[in-house]
Amino acid sequence: MTSQPAHVPRTLGEEAAGRGAESVVTVSHLAKRYRSVTAVADVSFDVRRGEIFGLLGPNGAGKTTAVECIQGLRVPDSGDIRVLGLDPRTDASQLRPLIGSQLQESALPNRIKVWEALDLFASLLPEGPSWRTVMTQWGLQDKAKASFGSLSGGQRQRLLVALALVNDPTVVFLDEMTTGLDPAARRATWSLIERIRDTGTTVVLVTHFMDEAERLCDRLAVIADGTVVAAGTPAQLVAAHTDVVVLRFSSDRDDIGFLRSVPSVSGVQRDGNVVEVRGAPTVVAHVGSALVGHGLVPDDMTVIRPTLEDVYLRLVGEMER
Repeated sequence: MTSQPAHVPRTLGEEAAGRGAESVVTVSHLAKRYRSVTAVADVSFDVRRGEIFGLLGPNGAGKTTAVECIQGLRVPDSGDIRVLGLDPRTDASQLRPLIGSQLQESALPNRIKVWEALDLFASLLPEGPSWRTVMTQWGLQDKAKASFGSLSGGQRQRLLVALALVNDPTVVFLDEMTTGLDPAARRATWSLIERIRDTGTTVVLVTHFMDEAERLCDRLAVIADGTVVAAGTPAQLVAAHTDVVVLRFSSDRDDIGFLRSVPSVSGVQRDGNVVEVRGAPTVVAHVGSALVGHGLVPDDMTVIRPTLEDVYLRLVGEMER
């Protein structure tokens, strides 16, 4: 029996879910419109302390607008938002020192030096750690006098992360951090994001990359057409969709009709000596038991489990139809 590898949930995410970790961000029925255009229709989710929470969806789904409303950069038309117990619409001055942000279109003047950018951002919130300490923590000390325009893509992202963390925030928002980076720089940036979480800072990550969401996110919400269409750990989202068990026999089988009445089975298709059985994740155990009960042993049994990308495309495709 062979099986495609399934995503293994991140340990931290499992622990946080299991112990009912405190929510640091709660969003309830958020909506935002621009005249006749609805950017966010109805978005609800919560982010737990100490996790990387992902907002996953195609371009134009409403992810960035939702995050900007959460940070108090835009005013929603309706809905309720709380970040660390504060309402970003009325408590912006209290909230700002507690959060960090790397926006989708983050950039700096090409001629500004690394140390100058860090010094500038640190001066806005002097109660945070020394910008020199942050520069060293994020491996930028050798580039202190380099201009922003001379930095590589990966070095720029490292600086933008450092700027988002210079006030030692409790929650940091990172929007499409790896867009446009080469594969090596993307993976280096993933390590930076994991380091942020490992220091105790909660991360809200906006992305449209499946591999990024599966690698980094403890939990995530899939947004399509301004609406949350699914939420949970990557493993939970995958488990909610159909598995396929492919059975291969040495000869044609016309006596497998009993499989249609097996628990967890949603469909059976036969093509000569190959039989495909679809159903819930428990379908494998039930099918195996039923085959043994009928004295049938296939020559091969393969379990095809959907990937996060498969699930995402199904969810987004359903919204687009």
